[in-house]
This record gives sequence, C-alpha cells and structure tokens, in this order.
Amino acid sequence: MTTMHVALWVIVALVVLALLFDFMNGFHDAANSIATVVSTGVLRPTQAVVFAAFFNFV
Repeated sequence: MTTMHVALWVIVALVVLALLFDFMNGFHDAANSIATVVSTGVLRPTQAVVFAAFFNFV
C-alpha cells in the first residue's frame, strides 16, 4: 500500500470513531434531558421521548 492509501484509511477510521463518539454522547444526553423534563412534570414520558427522538434526528 502506498502512503496515500494508509493516510486515507487512517482518516476514514478517525471519522468513524468521531461519529460513534457523537452518537454515544447524544444517546446519554437524551436520557438526561428526558429525565429532567419528566421529573419536573413539564412533559409526560411519551411526549419527552418523542421530542428527544425528533430533535436528536434533526
């Protein structure tokens, strides 16, 4: 493999790792935001999950 191919694979691996980290971070943040609005009584659990799913997708 040439140096160009090795560099490309390193960049691809870093991008994949960054996307996985971002997904896991959002996954944990969604749980915190749902727990906050449900425990304070602002939203019902179903509403909170729908809002979190929509805005995490956006």
